[in-house]
Amino acid sequence: MWSEYEESKDNPLHKEFGIWSNTRFILKKMAQYKPEALWLMAIGMVCSSVMSYFWGIFGKYVIDIIQMGLSEDEAVKRLVGLIAVAGSVAFVLLLGNAVSNNMLWYKLIHIRMNMITERVSKVLNLRYELIERPDVLDVAMRASQATGGNNNGVEGMMHLMQQILTSLLTVVVTFIAVTVLDFRLIIALFVLSVLQFIHYKKIITIDKENVWDKLSNSWRKISYMERVTQDFDQAKDIRLFNLSGFLTKKQEEIYRERLEKLDLHNELWFKHSTIVQITYVVIKVLIYITLFMAVLNKGLQVGDFTMFLSFSLAFSSALVDLLQKFGDYKKVSLETDDYRSFIELEIEDDEKDCIPLPEADSFEIEFKNVSYTYPKSEKEALKGLNLKLHVGEKLAVVGLNGAGKTTMIKLLLRLYDPTEGSITLNGTDIRRYKRADYYKLFAPVFQNVEIFAFLMSENIAMKSEQDLDRNKVLKSAIEAGLGEKLTSLGKGIDSPLTNIVEEDGVDLSGGEKQKLALARALYKGSRIIVLDEPTSALDAIAEQRLYEQFDEMIGEKSAVYISHRLASTRFCDRVAMFENGELVELGSHEELMEKGGKYAEMFNVQAHYYREDDMSESEVEKVG
Repeated sequence: MWSEYEESKDNPLHKEFGIWSNTRFILKKMAQYKPEALWLMAIGMVCSSVMSYFWGIFGKYVIDIIQMGLSEDEAVKRLVGLIAVAGSVAFVLLLGNAVSNNMLWYKLIHIRMNMITERVSKVLNLRYELIERPDVLDVAMRASQATGGNNNGVEGMMHLMQQILTSLLTVVVTFIAVTVLDFRLIIALFVLSVLQFIHYKKIITIDKENVWDKLSNSWRKISYMERVTQDFDQAKDIRLFNLSGFLTKKQEEIYRERLEKLDLHNELWFKHSTIVQITYVVIKVLIYITLFMAVLNKGLQVGDFTMFLSFSLAFSSALVDLLQKFGDYKKVSLETDDYRSFIELEIEDDEKDCIPLPEADSFEIEFKNVSYTYPKSEKEALKGLNLKLHVGEKLAVVGLNGAGKTTMIKLLLRLYDPTEGSITLNGTDIRRYKRADYYKLFAPVFQNVEIFAFLMSENIAMKSEQDLDRNKVLKSAIEAGLGEKLTSLGKGIDSPLTNIVEEDGVDLSGGEKQKLALARALYKGSRIIVLDEPTSALDAIAEQRLYEQFDEMIGEKSAVYISHRLASTRFCDRVAMFENGELVELGSHEELMEKGGKYAEMFNVQAHYYREDDMSESEVEKVG
């Protein structure tokens, strides 16, 4: 458990807050989200602690009544009164403990769920360029793990906090009583408890290094095999290549390795359990010897014998539990460090002095000597770009994979900021505007279309069902080519997508997903449309036709078409040809074909894919 924490020091974004700081942090979160959880925790702590030695006190007074030599009626009367009082106290203690146990656990889950919401909100509001950084991804993943269960990380601290305080209260109360009996017994019990705890820590270390660390690769293999054998996408290959026996054998080998390690795990803890039982016997023997000598030498009464026996056993048990739980508490505190390192991640605020986005009928964007280098990369992904996107212009951005097209689009959308140069909107550097305001100018359609397990209408509007315009959703879907699909669906735009959440969820084909993405762009209705290779799932001719249809849909708006295929170029006003991160050619389709450079060469290679289009004979001759 400690090695992971030490490795995290290599990440400059990871911070160490310490146990006491983390304890205050968790208490504040409890007070923020479920303050009644603190009262329930306190009630459970007191009731559980008192119950550990309560019946020993009751036994003392029962024996005292018996030894008083009272008449039968008087003895019975006192005993009934004692039982009534003790029963009432026990009932209150048990009730308090039951209320705490039954009402606290789900409130702690509620607190953790709110902390997960904080973490997710942090992820969603990070600048895009940050979520690609390995150090940010590292702390984000650790934060996720710290909120991933009831007994680890932030919720683990809440549970262990109550357990530690219960044991601590018991130790403090019983310590006083046992000290009165014989201080040497305290020393002996403390030494035995510490020795047992040292052995416990040793077993944890061995178990981690020789079992769980060695099994980490095994868990990944098991997860992979379970995914492969149950994934619908793999089912065809498994059946057609008769892989069932092969995969079953692979899985058996992985499980055999796992079982061998788990045998060692069980052996280690069996040995520890034996040590615990031996220590427990020694502790009881020491307690009885001390009590016996107190009866002989100090005149300890039988009733007091019973009470001190209860106090001594409660002390030794609580002391061992306190030491072990404190070790566990240090572990979950380290995991809470991971959560706080991400939640309290200090990101430079670059939107302090922003100005409002201008209210204009048209927008012109210009790249001025823009370069961009990815973090930890020595090579520039984009070099010295000078390019202007005119009002109402259709610009095609083309080039082979790795030419710099996607980087240029991410800069245009301000997912990245230039490492050199500037991008202006109507003459003003776009960094002067808030990202959220600037994003409203664009309706993007990306190559990888993300479908959410929501209603189709919500997937198109990207809003909740209560906030969207149904008529506009339907119109956008039909214009994007989804009319026939909607007709085939019983619920139309109210159909749930994917069957991850809903059993009757609809799975869209690749082409249908990209049409849905176009519908999103139409619904958003922004001033500038950006299509980043959105038709990769279509064949070349269908791609060209869809581009032409979409060109009609967007009308007079500005548009940027990005592709390494050239279906979009002939109807665009200008074509920007990228190669190795540089703009190498710029002009209309006809101008670049006439020039006979890189663009003409690329178009020539791809021309046979578009034989069904309306290329003129002269163009065929040029590319042929």
